[in-house]
Amino acid sequence: MRRRTLSTRCLDRIVYAAVRVSICVIQALPRSTCERGARRLSSVLANRLRIRRAVVRENLRTAFPEMTADERRQTAQGMWEHLLLMVVEIAHANRVIHKTTWRRHLRIHGMEQFVRQLWLDRPTVILSGHYGNFELAAYLFGLFGFRIFSVARELDNPLLDRFVTEFRESRGQRILPKKGSAPDVAQVMDENGAIGLLGDQAAGPRGCWVDFFGKPASVHKAIGVFSLSASAPVLVCTATRRAGLFDYDLRLEGVADPAAGGPETGDLTALSQWYTSLLEQAIRREPAQYWWVHRRWRCRPGKAKKTKPRPAA
Repeated sequence: MRRRTLSTRCLDRIVYAAVRVSICVIQALPRSTCERGARRLSSVLANRLRIRRAVVRENLRTAFPEMTADERRQTAQGMWEHLLLMVVEIAHANRVIHKTTWRRHLRIHGMEQFVRQLWLDRPTVILSGHYGNFELAAYLFGLFGFRIFSVARELDNPLLDRFVTEFRESRGQRILPKKGSAPDVAQVMDENGAIGLLGDQAAGPRGCWVDFFGKPASVHKAIGVFSLSASAPVLVCTATRRAGLFDYDLRLEGVADPAAGGPETGDLTALSQWYTSLLEQAIRREPAQYWWVHRRWRCRPGKAKKTKPRPAA
């Protein structure tokens, strides 16, 4: 057991060193060179290495049955290009995005309503998905002076997890671990703070079931519970790439306020379906900017995993 732990630590250090060296290389290169490299490498990842190609194409067939095989291939390659450009943007964000420069790179749709909601003396849930550059969107909230507490799963590599967390918190955002963060979230809600969450993660058979691209998909119940129990408005936000690097539309897709008593906040299922439909609407605008590598429809309603019986005492 001790030898395995030592090998795991060595592997963590090797991976961490490789990532840090890669980030340094990206930061040293002109952004135009990085952009061209992302386009070329995306073809290799999608068509040569074929990383999770079967999962990506199956997801695209499920979501867009009208797509031809060639369209699915192009969308898959576009997804990899978008992910690589995200890495470049994260590496260069501290140098490019400042309080005096963000207007060169962003167009904010629904700015007035967005600011009004965040300045209310009430708890708020800010929701997005694995679409566009959600990391950059959370980064921008801190840059604008809004203190956001984002819930994120810890990476298996503790060195990488610390490195990514430092970037995320470099502009005032605070990261809460996904496991065991319920008391911290409750405290933020009690103090009228803002919680940032991703609303498209598969929650398994015990999640709340909604319709996503015409097929049942589960979402975490905690999102709706946080909102409905604290009477906190839910703001669905997206950051969609327009063209190349650092060229985005930051859009407020919709607001659901339990205090207003609309049908979308009638119960947990209604609220979950509301924000899922808004995320689907955004994905349909730019399918290549969604993370199709996830097994979003990996389980079905009512089919829980079988657990092994415990041995008798």
